[in-house]
Amino acid sequence: MEKKEILAKVDHTLLKADATWPDIQKICDEAMENHTASICINPGYVKQACEYMKGAIPVCTVVGFPLGATDTATKVFEAKTAIENGAEEVDMVINIGRLKNGEYDFVRDEIAAIKKAIGDKVLKVIIETCLLTDAEKEKMCDIVCEAGADFIKTSTGFSTGGATFADIELFARCCRGRCKIKAAGGISTIEDIEKFLELGADRLGTSRAVKILQGLESSGY
Repeated sequence: MEKKEILAKVDHTLLKADATWPDIQKICDEAMENHTASICINPGYVKQACEYMKGAIPVCTVVGFPLGATDTATKVFEAKTAIENGAEEVDMVINIGRLKNGEYDFVRDEIAAIKKAIGDKVLKVIIETCLLTDAEKEKMCDIVCEAGADFIKTSTGFSTGGATFADIELFARCCRGRCKIKAAGGISTIEDIEKFLELGADRLGTSRAVKILQGLESSGY
């Protein structure tokens, strides 16, 4: 796969708590130069980033991040505000404890409420795979699809682990094309990138892809 094809599937990400506006400007510039799928940033910089890039690259932001433990009304408010500020995509974190309680209707309804709040904008659902059993991951594939979300996503990058090849294989098997797949967390080599895409990921969330591919290009990739 060519560099430009890979970058078109990358959410160029910066979610660190200490990210400054110059840091955000830098990833905006890198995203515009490399034509990434989006930038993914915290909500507090969404309006500035949208104004800075003037529609050149979609802005993605996070909701209920990183724990997923805020209530549904708060997540809906966050999502609506992000869209009003110019975001085109929202990556929400499920309420993991509610899932583990077996409260599947709650989890499904929360996802559906956020999707309704953002309309035709893209909704990705972070299920934090490192905290789930395979049975819970399989259940979440059905719930995410039934709730009308656009993507199921592995990880926040803030918990005990990130995306694994096994999780993307599981998503591909259980989602069966009903929604798209995003791998995120710990993607750090070109081999990782190519393998996740080969296994069925439609989008990659990483802060490293641009740097990795720029380095490879300079060495003849």
